[in-house]
Amino acid sequence: MSERRPDDLRTTPAAWQHETRATPWQPTSAQEPRFGATASTPGPDAPAGARRVPVPQVPRRRERASVHRRRWSAWSWVRETAIILVSALVLSLVVKSFLVQAFFIPSQSMHETLVENDRILVSKLTPGPFDLRRGDIVVFKDPGGWLQPEPVVERGPVVDTLTEVGTFIGLLPQDAGEHLVKRIIGLPGDHVACAGPGEPVTVNGVALDETAYLAPGSVPSERAFDVVVPENSLWVMGDNRQHSSDSRYNQGRPGGGSVPVDNVVGMAFVTVWPLDRTTVLRNPTETFANVPDPA
Repeated sequence: MSERRPDDLRTTPAAWQHETRATPWQPTSAQEPRFGATASTPGPDAPAGARRVPVPQVPRRRERASVHRRRWSAWSWVRETAIILVSALVLSLVVKSFLVQAFFIPSQSMHETLVENDRILVSKLTPGPFDLRRGDIVVFKDPGGWLQPEPVVERGPVVDTLTEVGTFIGLLPQDAGEHLVKRIIGLPGDHVACAGPGEPVTVNGVALDETAYLAPGSVPSERAFDVVVPENSLWVMGDNRQHSSDSRYNQGRPGGGSVPVDNVVGMAFVTVWPLDRTTVLRNPTETFANVPDPA
């Protein structure tokens, strides 16, 4: 075969020159391969003989990753919310069991210090690490027979269950159904007495000036009594003396009207509701400042 010279290209047929040009086919936007397409079909401008070229399947990684992130975000939110709720409930239960508990005041026996519908917080550290003092306001369980049975109010099983759960974990105040709230007048061994209407209450021979907390119009006691408080017990009285079923009116019951220290839930230290009655419940130390220890 004879060697072809460059000049021969000038005489090469146009059809042959067309076959030897290496001009690439540029697809239009309509023929651009898309993710997920299986083949590309040549358009009308494609060279003669152009074939359908398979396009490799492209996995939708970005879409799957986006769905995965959404699922993970939703699960993370549920998990974190559950952790927060469980932690709050556990903390509330621990606080109620060992530190502070809320109580609801249903009666007028502690007017004007506490009135109906007040909510108080009770420190459960007393009795405990800190000693009880004369003048402290305490919440205690009924020693037996102090409270009259209350009528049962039907609220429905759902409401009753939610109320019991809320009270148990400390989110709702404890109903005073089996609890009482009074002020400590005598400690174990104290000699507490009153000669009757118009006479002051005395503790270990010292007359008390109780004007700091007695309800307006109340007298120290319209009933005479003379007791020595038993060991590990307390003598308690309401601030609204003429409307309080306290130690004076329960002397015929076991304990002679005194409350076992073991029955004390804790010491009330603040009124938290209603907001316009929010106040710290301070001990009237001046009332008992001159009272000596029991002989």
